[in-house]
Amino acid sequence: MLNEKFKKMDTKELDLAETVYIRDIDNRVFQAIAIECLSKIEGISLLEGNLIDSFLGREGADRLKGISIEQDEKNHSVKLKVEINVLYGTSLPEKAEEIQTKIAHEVSHLTALHVAAVHVVFKNMISKDEMRKFKEAVPKEEYTEEF
Repeated sequence: MLNEKFKKMDTKELDLAETVYIRDIDNRVFQAIAIECLSKIEGISLLEGNLIDSFLGREGADRLKGISIEQDEKNHSVKLKVEINVLYGTSLPEKAEEIQTKIAHEVSHLTALHVAAVHVVFKNMISKDEMRKFKEAVPKEEYTEEF
């Protein structure tokens, strides 16, 4: 009778030790996801770096600031804080909801982590001219499918 139980058991369970899978996601990944989401939203602009960034030669995404991440590994969740400029005349509650929804959806979809919070801080209201200057100053990165 005991022998029959062993015949039904999968021998792979005896040969392989328990496997532990670990996945770490760097904060830059979350920042890149947030930047990509924000770039698709009309009427906002990210905060630019300062004079020190210019001296250090930081360009593109490295020059942008205003996105901070807090990961909670125990609860498998993440909190994002996004500081942005908004076009004058934009409804702040509606724009905040649009930003929060897009970022939360994209982060949870791409990382399978729970988004505990998306905190939007409106730092400044800017004119259409300032918005246009910002869009021209930020280089568009082109991605290809090649590795």
